[in-house]
Amino acid sequence: MPIYESVMQEKPPIVLDIGTAYTKLGFAAEAYPRKIMPTEVVMTTTGIRKRLFDYDTQEELYDQLVDFLQTIFFKHLLVSPKERKFVLVENVFGPTVLRETLARVLFVHFDVSSVLFVPVHLIALSTLAVPTALVVDVGYSETSVMPVFSGVQIMAAFKDQSYGGSAIHAEIKRQLVERDVKESLLTESVLEDIKVRTCFVTTMERAQARANGGEDQPTPAPDVEYIVSDNDAVIQVPGLLRETVYEIMFEASNERDSLPHLILRSILDCTMDVRRALIESVFLVGGGSMVQGLLARLRQELQHLLAEDPFYAERFHGELQFKFFNAVGKQNFTAWLGGALCGATDLIQTRSLVKETYLKSEHVPDWSNLCDNRPTGS
Repeated sequence: MPIYESVMQEKPPIVLDIGTAYTKLGFAAEAYPRKIMPTEVVMTTTGIRKRLFDYDTQEELYDQLVDFLQTIFFKHLLVSPKERKFVLVENVFGPTVLRETLARVLFVHFDVSSVLFVPVHLIALSTLAVPTALVVDVGYSETSVMPVFSGVQIMAAFKDQSYGGSAIHAEIKRQLVERDVKESLLTESVLEDIKVRTCFVTTMERAQARANGGEDQPTPAPDVEYIVSDNDAVIQVPGLLRETVYEIMFEASNERDSLPHLILRSILDCTMDVRRALIESVFLVGGGSMVQGLLARLRQELQHLLAEDPFYAERFHGELQFKFFNAVGKQNFTAWLGGALCGATDLIQTRSLVKETYLKSEHVPDWSNLCDNRPTGS
């Protein structure tokens, strides 16, 4: 009997991708998540709505995860988690306390049968069925770059920076407040809506002309009016704002920490024999990568740095052309889709942490813990 049929004859595993801003949830072997919801929890004791990862103690995090997962199971998925298999998409450098607490909630409180933790960059790449790529995850709190070669993550070349969706929101808010827009109108949901509906990444030529100053400034994009639905207020969104908020990802600095530099430095940290393969297989994932114009601008910036920057010109050799993969589906749930594919294979049987094993030690094996990675017999 094929592996797929034997796995799917049972209850399908539940796949969760709990991000900083949004959580994707659904079942294994499905093409789309059942729901994409804000990563917020309404506390049953106080009725207060707050972000899931805003906590002071581990006990507070435990209570918030219980309330959050109950909402997922009994309101959105409409299933009982008892004796279910789970696939959890996680950041490979995420906090250990979050990983351990989430496992304790699932195994002890919800009595699930097994949990499979999968790394976000590697599992996103599995949707393409290719073994090698440079995975760039543009998320809410950060942008991270992870090279993957022959199905193995090159951890030493991992890079990340803090310009994600939250940094874009802060820049939009700063520019609008400077134009005398009431700060009370600029809630997180309004800022996100303005970002998605009106903002874009401009071309390198227009950005350079604006940075150089002078009289020959490019004509700004048209202004737009944004209506705040809660109180019928109208926010005038300047064309200059629409075009410049994403420049924080491309700002030149002595630290060389813009997104193009981040990608090139990550490639340089890999051995010479894999660099060309990574340059020709860049894969952008995450909700932040869906903005209009980002792919074209990134390609322009990378090719410009290879040709004009002496630091990179003497380290990269030959005719190099950056090439990008197109995501299967939408980039904001690519990692979840990889988890759904993983949950439909025999990996859910062979690689999962089962309840009996967890309850013996109440510990989740971790790649960074030497006690979990000693050779057999040592």
